[in-house]
Amino acid sequence: MRVTDLARLLLLAAIWGASFLFMRMVAPLLGSMPTAFFRSAIGMLGLLAVLLALRVQWNFNGRLKHCLMLGLINAGLPSAMYCLAALVLPAGYSAIFNATTPMMGVLIGMLFFAEKVTVSKAAGVALGLFGVAVLTQTGPATFDANLLLGALACLVSTASYGFAGFLTRRWLAVHGGIDNRLAAFASLSAASLMLLPLMLIGTTVDAPVRWTGWDIWLPLAALGLICTAFAYVLYFRLLSDIGPVKASTTTFLIPVFGVLWGALLLNEPLSWSYLYGGSLICMALWLVVRPTHEQGQQKAR
Repeated sequence: MRVTDLARLLLLAAIWGASFLFMRMVAPLLGSMPTAFFRSAIGMLGLLAVLLALRVQWNFNGRLKHCLMLGLINAGLPSAMYCLAALVLPAGYSAIFNATTPMMGVLIGMLFFAEKVTVSKAAGVALGLFGVAVLTQTGPATFDANLLLGALACLVSTASYGFAGFLTRRWLAVHGGIDNRLAAFASLSAASLMLLPLMLIGTTVDAPVRWTGWDIWLPLAALGLICTAFAYVLYFRLLSDIGPVKASTTTFLIPVFGVLWGALLLNEPLSWSYLYGGSLICMALWLVVRPTHEQGQQKAR
């Protein structure tokens, strides 16, 4: 992996780590489905402005349907699930559970996409999960029904990411692919359409605490424009450059940033055990993304 690819992985981890902070700030006030909808809608509008300003050609190469389907799997469903989790879980906790994405990517690749699981990847997944377990034990949430429901919502999201990563490579990255900005825009458009009726139902059943205030719309703007629009462009590009499993390993680093942002801005508890878990996760990242012996031979040829 090139140094520039690793730098983009770190940047993406920092941005997505902050997304759990913003969801935790907004969801209890606005509601889970309104938060999820506005995240996607603001991200979609931000990307639309970029595409119009850059005069990008609207050419989906016959893959618009695939982009919309990916939007439901990779944006709509995960956004809804993480915003549900934000009602009951601290930001650091959601970020920790998000680190199961590489494990889901490896398992789904093996079960559905005939991907070979190397010893290094298997060891990396195991070590990463151990690091997640260490971090989880230090978190502020107590083990109860809310924790289980929040964890389940997060795991549904990571399973969706696992499927979407391989489908993106199969549908979009082959035969020249399409502009990753168009793919991200179509994905967020589909996610917004999916979440709109859920938002309307959600606000009817459980009205938001309030609709106004900088503490709602400023985090929502950051969530939509930075953590969604910009992050998805960066993520789609990484998928094309380094593949779905390696791109998904950015989530090994998200817990570190998620815990850090939560501690700094939400006063969530912090202890030395976070350092131990973070070190394990960093070692797991190296095991999963490092070139294998077979890859080295292929490059040599």
